[in-house]
Amino acid sequence: MSHAASLTFFAHHEFRLAWRDWLAMLTAGKARRVRVVALALAAFALFMHFVAYSVVAQFAEIEVDADRGTLVVITGCAVLAWSLLMSQAMESVTRSFYARSDLDLILSSPVIARRVFAVRIATIASSTMVMAVLLAAPFINVLAWHGGARWLAAYGVVLAVGAIAAALSVTLTVALFRTIGPKRTRLAAQIVAAVIGAIFVIGLQMAAIVSYGTISQLTFLRSDALVEVVPAIESFVWWPARAVLGDLTALAAVVTIAFAALAASVAAFSTRFGEHAIAAAGVSNGGVSQRRRAFRTVSPKRALRRKEWTLLVRDPWLASQTLMQLLYLLPPALMLWQAFGQRADDLVLLVPVLVMAAGQLAGGLAWLAISGEDAPDLVTTAPVPAPWIVRAKVEAVAGGVAVIFAPFLLAMAMASPRDALAAACGIAAAVLSSTLIQLWFRTQARRKHFRRRQTSSRIATFAEAFSSISWAATAGLAASGKWQAAITGLIAVLILAGARAVSPHKSH
Repeated sequence: MSHAASLTFFAHHEFRLAWRDWLAMLTAGKARRVRVVALALAAFALFMHFVAYSVVAQFAEIEVDADRGTLVVITGCAVLAWSLLMSQAMESVTRSFYARSDLDLILSSPVIARRVFAVRIATIASSTMVMAVLLAAPFINVLAWHGGARWLAAYGVVLAVGAIAAALSVTLTVALFRTIGPKRTRLAAQIVAAVIGAIFVIGLQMAAIVSYGTISQLTFLRSDALVEVVPAIESFVWWPARAVLGDLTALAAVVTIAFAALAASVAAFSTRFGEHAIAAAGVSNGGVSQRRRAFRTVSPKRALRRKEWTLLVRDPWLASQTLMQLLYLLPPALMLWQAFGQRADDLVLLVPVLVMAAGQLAGGLAWLAISGEDAPDLVTTAPVPAPWIVRAKVEAVAGGVAVIFAPFLLAMAMASPRDALAAACGIAAAVLSSTLIQLWFRTQARRKHFRRRQTSSRIATFAEAFSSISWAATAGLAASGKWQAAITGLIAVLILAGARAVSPHKSH
């Protein structure tokens, strides 16, 4: 087999695995869902085009020679998109190190390992770029429809942003391996990915809060203070923004630099990629080291709660899933801090944010405790009543959420007791609802399938989301003193009742 043929074969193999992984995430491995998923994706694409029309259609007439304020807004949006893509790319690189089990086969095959790992890095980059194009396509299509074909140049910028994100993610992950070793990198990469995915969004929100008392990022990007300190309009910093507007010279420069950086990262790290992957696989397959502790007799409920909390704390694959939600609570924390000694009227805006975040976090933790149990037979056959096991899991979830949100509620209570009471009631209702939905729709899975949990039951996924939204609206309206809170509260109860009615575990 020639080098070209082997390279083509492995490229096809990697893309086929990526396609299967993506399809499995959407269909949960059930072929009969493919048609339903295709229709759902088509409906979602149509819906996103309507959303894009309402958001960006008014900007379609912006010319290539836009002012510096417009370039700042476009560049800021591009940086936000890059941070999210960078986070996803780092997660993909980390999974390729720790979750793949084909290293022995690859390294013992009669092909050059460097070429194989170069293809693997290129596949990660391609997946990142495809995801970027799919997310940006509705907005670009609307702009091109209303403003002309020049807006199609934005597709090139999107590809360039994805290529840069993939190149930097590989570079950063390999740097972590060489700096702190494979054992620590597994957790550190997940944390870094979560931080990168949220840092620019949170940074802009906090800057807007400090400067203008609002949480809107666009308010800060459009501010005169920011426009005055950014580089001159002739600076190369604005090349991506100019390329989005249709400047073909800037587009050529941006695409060339991005793909040159990607090619450089592939050439530089494909040689050592196999060594790092082998080291990571050794860590991944190794046992968990534990310090010897004296045995203490505790109640079964306390032992179960401690087990769940221990698994949540030490599982590196869950770090980025929960840390992202926690990071997005920093802007509300800043608004709470600013509320002391001032008017607390704006705190009512934080109530639905906290309730929504608590509901989503509780849903993820409940899935881990209930459906993601890695030793269900051992727990089921334990010499304790089954209701005790369920109660301990629910208490573990509620305790985890309480530890995170209690400081926010205490701070809010000092500034506005009414808002704190509304937030506390909303959080309690959202957490209880999400936990009950996970109980009713539980399906046995493994903890490593956490990112695919939404495929186990579409009804449970939508019920959990709509329940959290309804309770967030109820708490926000109640904090505002609006009677409409009764209506949204009733809707939340009806959603919960409907979920229980169609669930396969009505008796629990």
